[in-house]
Amino acid sequence: MAKKKTNVDIPQLCDVVVKGMQDKKAENISIIDLRNIKNAVADYFIVCSGNSDTHADSIANAVEDEVFKSVNQWPWHTEGRTNKEWILIDYVDVVAHVFIKERRTFYGLEELWGDATIKRIDN
Repeated sequence: MAKKKTNVDIPQLCDVVVKGMQDKKAENISIIDLRNIKNAVADYFIVCSGNSDTHADSIANAVEDEVFKSVNQWPWHTEGRTNKEWILIDYVDVVAHVFIKERRTFYGLEELWGDATIKRIDN
């Protein structure tokens, strides 16, 4: 099944995802702009860390709730709800990644997309 572009304003969606993360005290929030990366799977990745699997799960829930409340959209796809070490919330153009700290360091998404512009959000 091919992904469909959303009808939501992308910068607004990024802001809403970040707000959901901030509401649950997510740490080290980064917005990775992938628009100039050939074959990127989304326009933006938004990455954050939680202190535990419970914290990561509450951050992911807050992101979904905030996005639905603000722009009336549920994710196209989610992954990682079972292990809660890396929860992916896919809104097609914007993909939120909620990690527990150890997994974020291990996978190093910011380093993987080294050619992308990365904006760090102060907590």
